[in-house]
Amino acid sequence: MSFRKKQFVGLGITVFFLVFLLSVIIIMANSMKTNMLEIVEDRYYKVSKAMEIRQLFYQTDRQLLYVINRDENENIEENLSALQTNREEVRREITELGTILDRNDTKVLLAEIQASYDSYWEMERNIVAQINAGAQNSEVQAIYSAQLENRQTLLENISEFKELQEGIMEDNLAEANSTYEMLIGSLLLTVLVSLIVIVGTTLWVIRSTNKRLDEVKSGITNIDYEDLSTLPRLDTTIKDEIGEIANAFNAMASSIEDYHVKEKKYTEEISRQNWVQTNSGEIINLYHRNVSIDSLAEKFISTLTPLMDAKLGAFYLSDGEGKHSTFTKVATYADGAEDVGGEAFKLREGLVGQCAWDKKTILIEDVPEGYSLITTGLGNTKPKSIIIAPVIIKDEVIAVIEMASLTGFNETHKNLLKKVLETLGIAITNILGRMEVERLLLESQAQTEELQSQSEELQAQSEELQTQAEELRMINEQLEERSRDAEQKSTDLQKAKTELEEKAKQLQLSSKYKSEFLANMSHELRTPLNSILLLSEMLAEDIDENLTEEQKEFSRVINSSGQDLLNLINDILDLSKVEVKKLEVMFGEVNVMEFVNRLELQFTHIAKHKKLDYEIIQGDNLPEVFYTDEQRLQQIVKNLLSNAFKFTEKGKVTVEIDKANRRDLLRAKVPVEAETWLKISVSDTGIGISEDKLGLIFEAFHQGDGATMRKYGGTGLGLSISKEFSTLLGGAVQVESEEDKGSTFTLVIPSLPNGMPQMKEVEAAWQEVAAGSDTELLEEENRLSNMAAGAEEVKAQSYMPMEEDLSNILKGKTVIVVDDDHRNVYALNNALNKEDMNILTAENGLQCLDILHETENVDIILMDIMMPVMDGYKAIKTIRNLEKHKDVPIIALTAKAMKGDREKCLEVGASDYISKPLKLDQLLSAMRVWVAKN
Repeated sequence: MSFRKKQFVGLGITVFFLVFLLSVIIIMANSMKTNMLEIVEDRYYKVSKAMEIRQLFYQTDRQLLYVINRDENENIEENLSALQTNREEVRREITELGTILDRNDTKVLLAEIQASYDSYWEMERNIVAQINAGAQNSEVQAIYSAQLENRQTLLENISEFKELQEGIMEDNLAEANSTYEMLIGSLLLTVLVSLIVIVGTTLWVIRSTNKRLDEVKSGITNIDYEDLSTLPRLDTTIKDEIGEIANAFNAMASSIEDYHVKEKKYTEEISRQNWVQTNSGEIINLYHRNVSIDSLAEKFISTLTPLMDAKLGAFYLSDGEGKHSTFTKVATYADGAEDVGGEAFKLREGLVGQCAWDKKTILIEDVPEGYSLITTGLGNTKPKSIIIAPVIIKDEVIAVIEMASLTGFNETHKNLLKKVLETLGIAITNILGRMEVERLLLESQAQTEELQSQSEELQAQSEELQTQAEELRMINEQLEERSRDAEQKSTDLQKAKTELEEKAKQLQLSSKYKSEFLANMSHELRTPLNSILLLSEMLAEDIDENLTEEQKEFSRVINSSGQDLLNLINDILDLSKVEVKKLEVMFGEVNVMEFVNRLELQFTHIAKHKKLDYEIIQGDNLPEVFYTDEQRLQQIVKNLLSNAFKFTEKGKVTVEIDKANRRDLLRAKVPVEAETWLKISVSDTGIGISEDKLGLIFEAFHQGDGATMRKYGGTGLGLSISKEFSTLLGGAVQVESEEDKGSTFTLVIPSLPNGMPQMKEVEAAWQEVAAGSDTELLEEENRLSNMAAGAEEVKAQSYMPMEEDLSNILKGKTVIVVDDDHRNVYALNNALNKEDMNILTAENGLQCLDILHETENVDIILMDIMMPVMDGYKAIKTIRNLEKHKDVPIIALTAKAMKGDREKCLEVGASDYISKPLKLDQLLSAMRVWVAKN
């Protein structure tokens, strides 16, 4: 039981007995009060009433005797009045007494009193009547005497009633005394039991709590603060608060033990590192105090071997170069060999030669028989472990160290060996350099004065080498500082990683906002363009022939300007999507000959209009099929040709298409590999580009210079888009130009049947972003082509109108135009009025539903998507759920033109989808097809 629960149990028992004791006292006190009230109020009242009845009876009897024994001349009216009053008072008292009686015996007795009194009252009436009749006293007295027995009975009954009530009073008093005595006894017993239970509960709580606290105190006082590896544990079998303290103490003890173990390991590791640093520093200090390899090797091996806890040691120095190098023993420790320099190993000869060849340390833990024995004054023994390590400088082994131990080499020894060998190579190289300097100095003394300058130069080199020995002492400090720098760099890298992740999230969010902005901007720009292009196209056609030729030309100029503005919007959207890497590229087959023919058809009329020569030159070995994104390729070449014709006022524009050779690929620095490459060059004889402007023309919104922009117009987006598209297709665009002589733009592009590998990853991330406006226009053209083919197929069926009547199929039909833009509504009204259609308009989907409820027959609905109150998606879905107009054709119109809009519109129930700006002939063609189907 928990400590808290014990306290509540003790408190509950105490409160229970106190409440019980109080209840007993209250019950007994109420019992005493009831008895006393019964004695004082009830019984005393009844006795009092009985005494009053007897007293009134006595008064009545006296008055009656006085009347009976009166003189003849006496007036008895007052006596008769008193008799009447007493009689009424007695009857009232008896009645009141009867209402408060609760015992059967008293009620029977009162009934006898009532009967006796009634008999007495009858006698009284008889006497009064006789007196009033003038009867004699003797006659009246005879009547009274006849009732003496009844009178006596009445008095006896009243006395008996009084005595009965007094007896009951005595019994109640005795019962009250008994209750009082029982109350005193019960109270004493209850108080005694309550005290015993309360004291016992309190002692139980105190003893159990103190016992658990003593156990906790004992466990804490038994902690040995000098040795925290093992701490005492407390008993946790009892589940109370102290048990929870014991659990927490045990958990803390385990944590302290773990921490002590980790601290001990950390201290040992720090000690080992300090030992390695200190001893390596001492060994490094040997380097600058030795001027010969032999002395260095001797001091090095004699110092390092004891530090490595080794009993044998040897120092092998390299002699020779390359594969002909040999390693000669130049110093030993406890070897005992007389001729130290007599033993040598070639590369791959023995483990020493193999170590030099592999440039890796060799560790032998189980030493086989036949190795040198470690000799002491008491005997010889075989070593337990041998280590052979190379000394490497500039990836060349210049020495080998070998040591043998009786106990084995631990990680600390290996770290020390690795650390000193890192600087030993530098020391050996410096000493060899100094020895070479000394040899040259000796030779220089025997030479002529002409070599004096060379001797001085060598002496300067010697001084420089001596400074290097001084620098070796700083290596240890530099290594420690590098270690600290590495830790700091690790912290900085982690911080930089966190910052980069945060910036990546911000960039992703910015990309999302930019995509949403592009979609909204597309809608806002295309919506007014829709009405401009529709109205200008209708004006240019002038079916009613109300316009002059000049006004028609104005309309054509407005339409052309609108188309230019649409192309500019498409270019800006494409460039923006390229910048955020959201443009979709679809690789597929491209028929090269069809591509060439398309280029010829698209620009021949431009060449004739500007009076320029236009030529397409094809190579002999062009492939029939080429794998790339045909739409993007066509847009690149179209931009290059458009620039060529725009900046060329006279001369010629030439397109050369051929296979690219290796030289072309090297010049273009292409980023991918492919078997087939295509080179497309667009040359012109126009204004050219100065050399200092060649680096700017591929940037967005840049042309040659300000004057050129003012003269030729344009935004400078074409070349930027061409460059980005060529990169997406795996190719590159280059330019060669000379001012006033023309330019040549060369596109090198690969054939990629499987697409670019990185593009597959990009395509998965582009599903949520709008495809370029050119993509939508191409999809719209393909869709309308398919629609026209479908219309031809429909016209061939027997139940459809004849082909010559299809153009008039819209006449008299009812159309609902749903659009919140009044300009678009106005343009569509004018266009559809010419088809003699009944036109109903609505500004949102809700108004469209109201019109459908009020209109019996509707043949087709033109539904804008982005509208207030109720958008097109919800309106289409609601119409499809109507019973009356659920099959009416609905063509969705939208200026947003985002990827997935067509599928979304068809999914909610639209019959067809057309993006804005609308082409009037395409819209009317689609309407005719769907009206005919319906």
